[in-house]
Amino acid sequence: MTNSRVQSSELRAQDPATSTLVEALSSGASAKSYRNLKAWQRSIELSVSVYRLTGGFPREEIYGLASQLRRCSVSVASNLAEGYGRASKGEFRQFVGMARGSVLELQTQLIIAKALGYGKESQLQKTEGLAEEVGKMTWALMQKL
Repeated sequence: MTNSRVQSSELRAQDPATSTLVEALSSGASAKSYRNLKAWQRSIELSVSVYRLTGGFPREEIYGLASQLRRCSVSVASNLAEGYGRASKGEFRQFVGMARGSVLELQTQLIIAKALGYGKESQLQKTEGLAEEVGKMTWALMQKL
């Protein structure tokens, strides 16, 4: 536990915006349910934000970029939940890694959506911020496992 507290303090000192990240570290694999993981909770918020964002995309994108963004955002929370239910810490870590990969994929697709002028700017910024936050949280969780 001491090591986690030191890491949490160091992370807070490096980036004041990581208070949620610190919460993710403290909840870690000792949470009673995947639903208690802060990273999972925030990834659900991310998915909802992505759905709201893509609702404003052009109709021709329903099976293109909008679909891709939605699937990848849902994948983040799903991988965290599935990994939590696995038999070992190593398997959990592997699924957290897949969730992180999905976040990075999502961030890339958000850059493309922005370049194409899709979605409301305010919703796009909110979604980008959540994606950044979930990315940090999954990285921290991987490091803890």
